[in-house]
Amino acid sequence: MSAHTPDWKTEGDLKPHSSRYVKMDALPWRPTAFPGVEIKVLLEDKETGLMTSITRMSPGATLPLHEHVGIEQTYVLEGRLVDEEGEVRAGEYVWRPAGSIHVATAPEGALLLGMFLQPNRFL
Repeated sequence: MSAHTPDWKTEGDLKPHSSRYVKMDALPWRPTAFPGVEIKVLLEDKETGLMTSITRMSPGATLPLHEHVGIEQTYVLEGRLVDEEGEVRAGEYVWRPAGSIHVATAPEGALLLGMFLQPNRFL
């Protein structure tokens, strides 16, 4: 199985078909290449590109111009995410088709659950 939770130290102790009950506090925040943007990777399959993550954006943080290579889904847990097409607030959900291109900002900061079929391509 190529899917796993990076940074989860005890996952290797589980049987291949066991459920993965991930303790969020055990996962570190990973810095990204973008100031004020950190992630916790919950599920990653490097063979397929599948990834589920929690993203934390500081107030005013920006994800620069990028393309969603596969369908992208975002559920906003806290704050709001804004782009040129609109905004999605806490308790709301947005999905973007493959080929969607945008810049995303978090004016007051945000906590996001993101699900990706393939990694974003930053332009």
